[in-house]
Amino acid sequence: MKVTLDCAPCLLQRGYREILEATEDPEIRFEAVQRLLRMLSESFSPVAVPAAIGTLRERLIKEVTGNPDPYAEKKRISNIEALKILPYAEEIISSKGDAESRFRAACLIAMVGNIIEFDIPDHKFTFEEIGELIERAEMDLAIDDIQEAFEAARRSERIMLLTDNAGEIAFDTLLVKELKEASGNAEVIVAVKGGPVINDATMEDALTVGMDKAADRIVTTGSDMVGLIIHECSDEFLRIYESSDFIVAKGMAHAETLTELELSKPHLLLLRTKCPTVARYFGTPKDKNIAKII
Repeated sequence: MKVTLDCAPCLLQRGYREILEATEDPEIRFEAVQRLLRMLSESFSPVAVPAAIGTLRERLIKEVTGNPDPYAEKKRISNIEALKILPYAEEIISSKGDAESRFRAACLIAMVGNIIEFDIPDHKFTFEEIGELIERAEMDLAIDDIQEAFEAARRSERIMLLTDNAGEIAFDTLLVKELKEASGNAEVIVAVKGGPVINDATMEDALTVGMDKAADRIVTTGSDMVGLIIHECSDEFLRIYESSDFIVAKGMAHAETLTELELSKPHLLLLRTKCPTVARYFGTPKDKNIAKII
């Protein structure tokens, strides 16, 4: 997925807001914005991928401000708030009568959880509305490949889940359980980022929400990249990724990067269209749920 004109103000605004989170020093803020503008002017082109520029932006901000994790507090709060909602989500899934229905409910809830993201222009959310969004998740589903995904899971012996954001990862624990159920107890391995980047989940977030109790194994990508940039991944991650029969990838950044690759295994993209570029790519309105096999 390539950038569009809408990506320019988003990349800048997200960087600006993150700089404000990262430091209160006015001189460092000014320097960071200057360097951000310079980097964007050099990197923004019709063939660029949004997540790749986002990766450069994140590293630049951490380098200039000296803050390795500007969203640390927001991630902590996101995990706490998501865990409060988790029993309600579990109840919805457990009320379904068969494995395919439970899998479907878990996918829908996982997509709703993808709203937990900060500083995207024209994207606002509250934790209080997540319950309501879960109730209408089916109505908001614009692309529905969930049945095909269920069949892919059934055929799999090893499944990898690429997580997206902190908070959201709490709902992913429910999806992991249903992936195991759907597949007849396949090995399900969860991947988190190798270092802080925006509000993406790291190993600390995974352990905080109890992912270690749901997944067979948790690994990191080996990188603090945005999305999945293959040449940045660790050898350990790549061995597992390439040996998996089915990959579930959460969030817009994974959609941005995975659609640039030639894939040999089925990948299920689960996301919320929080920006016009991603919505147009999939041919849907903004603020819809996407379950797309690629």
